[in-house]
Amino acid sequence: MVKIYALRERLVGRRQLLSDVIQAALHDAIGLPPEKRAHRVFPLEREDLFMPPDRSEDYTLIEITLMSGRSTEAKKKLVRAIFERMQRDAKVAPVDVEIVLLEAPGENWGFRGLHGDEAQLNYKVKV
Repeated sequence: MVKIYALRERLVGRRQLLSDVIQAALHDAIGLPPEKRAHRVFPLEREDLFMPPDRSEDYTLIEITLMSGRSTEAKKKLVRAIFERMQRDAKVAPVDVEIVLLEAPGENWGFRGLHGDEAQLNYKVKV
């Protein structure tokens, strides 16, 4: 599950692009299928986003909630892939991107009427 936060005027016209960039990084880095997309976009008014003074108008916060099981190496690969793709494809400098990966065990997930640890997935969690 992905949440993207940024200033409204910088986010509204680029929602699809940013979602595509992040999804491609998820696919390349940890093998999430391209169609497995659960993204939410949060355009913020200027008064609702407090940011460090050395960031630009492109300042973007990305929260990704993952089912536990990915290795440290896989998570670092994912973060690097997001930074690289954001700069290359969305023209957002790495200094303007902050990423947090949050993990929850499978039994804390619920989808398709099952707990996450009971579901048959078409991708690997332990990578």
